[in-house]
Amino acid sequence: MASAVGMFALGIFLLLLGGDSVLRGASGLAQRFGVSPFSAGLLLVGFAFSIPELAVNSYAMAVGQPDLALGNAIGSNIVNIGLTLGVAALVAPLLASMRLLAVEVVLVLVSTGAVLLFGLDGVIARWEGALLLLGFVGFLVLLFRRGREESAAVQQELTAHATTGSNLVQNLVRLAMAGAMLYFGSRLVVQQAPVIGLALGMGSMLTGLLVVAISTALPEVAIACLAAAKGQGNVVLGSVLGACLFNLLLVVGGMAAWSPLALPESFLRLELPAAMAFALLLYPVLAGDLDIRRREGALLVLAFAAWLAFELYVSLAG
Repeated sequence: MASAVGMFALGIFLLLLGGDSVLRGASGLAQRFGVSPFSAGLLLVGFAFSIPELAVNSYAMAVGQPDLALGNAIGSNIVNIGLTLGVAALVAPLLASMRLLAVEVVLVLVSTGAVLLFGLDGVIARWEGALLLLGFVGFLVLLFRRGREESAAVQQELTAHATTGSNLVQNLVRLAMAGAMLYFGSRLVVQQAPVIGLALGMGSMLTGLLVVAISTALPEVAIACLAAAKGQGNVVLGSVLGACLFNLLLVVGGMAAWSPLALPESFLRLELPAAMAFALLLYPVLAGDLDIRRREGALLVLAFAAWLAFELYVSLAG
């Protein structure tokens, strides 16, 4: 057990390094070939928190563990909304002015509802997965079209967030190293997570939902707290909402488009409704001013703690 935890932690560390390197390398290359730093910033903010989950889920699917991948994708959304946003807001109020965030909140609600609706019959079919992927393409188009309408202050914040060296060789090396770290990190996580889950009495789905999703989110919580302390509310909120859409539309959609995705009855009864509840909780929290104050952050953390306690109770009782 101790060995499995150690190797799992190493995998999480490699995913953190690899995720940052691949985004910085891609941003540097994009700027090298004429993409504006602001456009690169939109991509960085939208998908910064998604790369580790994508690597883990891709490897899990490749080695025949779709339950772990699905649990991680949905669990990551709950963790990002409840834990990442909540703890970051406790460190410093998240003050946002990026108008695109209001649209993203609605898209998270619609996307979560779509996954829940598609799964009511126990399976997300290939055509339903394809619709989710089309939704992701639509989100990318919206991201860049609406992004141009943001205020000068927002554009400056995202530009500063994305600014990095544009040296060709340096960024190619970054991407090569990132690929290796993401591969070995995801391999360690997927191999060791079931060992830890089994020791805790959890199946593959619950292991992905709790062990993997929470563990991969902890570095993101730290990054979000640092950004919150610097007053980068747009970056924190954009990263979390973008990650939620990434998980629902690209990850779940991609898995289902590749092969029909069977959903356990317990997942439909508990975890997907929980993801919908957290998505709904975002709306009143962000309504009007797009800010998350400390008391609202505390509410999100308490909601997350209640969900975690309930999941653990159900797991142990079962």
